[in-house]
Amino acid sequence: MSTLSERILGAPAGEYVDRDVDLAFAHDGTGVLAREALREMGVERLPHPERLHLIFDHIVPANTGTTATLQAELRRYARSSGVALSDAGGGICHQVMSEGLVRPGMIVAGADSHTCTLGAFGAFATGVGATDMAAIWASGGTWFRVPETIALRLSGRLSGAAEPKDAALAYVAKLGMEGATYRALEFVGDGAAGVSMDGRLTLCNMAVETGAKAGMFYADATTVRYLAEHGVSASPQVPENCRYEREVNIDLSDIVPLVAIRHRVDTVREVAEVAGTQIDQVFVGTCTNGRYEDLARFARIVRGRKVAVRTLVVPASRAVLSRAIATGVLADIVDAGCMVAPPGCGPCLGAHMGVLGEGEVCLSTANRNFKNRMGVGGEIYIASVATAAASALAGEIAVPEVA
Repeated sequence: MSTLSERILGAPAGEYVDRDVDLAFAHDGTGVLAREALREMGVERLPHPERLHLIFDHIVPANTGTTATLQAELRRYARSSGVALSDAGGGICHQVMSEGLVRPGMIVAGADSHTCTLGAFGAFATGVGATDMAAIWASGGTWFRVPETIALRLSGRLSGAAEPKDAALAYVAKLGMEGATYRALEFVGDGAAGVSMDGRLTLCNMAVETGAKAGMFYADATTVRYLAEHGVSASPQVPENCRYEREVNIDLSDIVPLVAIRHRVDTVREVAEVAGTQIDQVFVGTCTNGRYEDLARFARIVRGRKVAVRTLVVPASRAVLSRAIATGVLADIVDAGCMVAPPGCGPCLGAHMGVLGEGEVCLSTANRNFKNRMGVGGEIYIASVATAAASALAGEIAVPEVA
């Protein structure tokens, strides 16, 4: 019997396989490098442009003339080659791809490390380098070493103020930043069914923070329902009685609000242990926690109150932004004194909009808190949306109240 990775890639763990890639995408940063590699290869005609996407998300809107010129070149290339383009403001690549493009059983490659996010749909989704992406665009496929699989066996349900981000920090702390190198993580067990689609995307997103090649849920009724809302028909996947490299048990009912302290994602503490730490900025967004469910949770907490520290909220996509406007979520966020930026990645990687100054501290809902990531000399604490909201109101790291 096979793990989900073995089933999709069609071979047992440890074997090397050549496979067609069903969907492949690059963003405005890696797209420039992939385009240059294609030029050096002498490749002008792409065999399967219908499978390819360019998504502008990392530095949008363009922050310098050089950035704008490179993006203009990519736009021209997309038009001439038939590659689908999601231009500035469309959203973060992983979120855009999650809105009806990725389906169970697909092989997905993205020129960004957090492509593992899309394993939430029962797909094998993994990040590749820009030159590897160029080769995929040129040929339509690539090679994989089928990964061994670690099962994260979920039981119980999240309660209190805990949310999927806290569960993600918990498993990263348990495995360590190198503890699942080139493994696939499968989220299985009775507790998996109770995790929302947005929560699954968050859990799979952070698989790469353990070194994993992929993070995956089996498609089930929740997956099928979500995709149907996006006009996509899909069938559930039934887990087989397979052999895992090892199993890690996580009781979701034991999870409490957590925070990753500087400068490692696996250095995790309970929020209560670091409560009172002064902060200069709160950032809510990214491919980890910029979805509608996240924005709505944040709005419920800050509604009718005022943030005590500069707070930046960045929706993960135009669709998320539109829904937040239509439901009044965005109005609640703005009325609370928060800034709202166009959908994209900007502050997460220290590109622009929310860059930290020397010695400044940010509580972020992103996935990485590496030294200098959001600005030279800045410090980053990683936490959930609920913790971010409570901290924004307090002006210091604060334990979120039970909803």
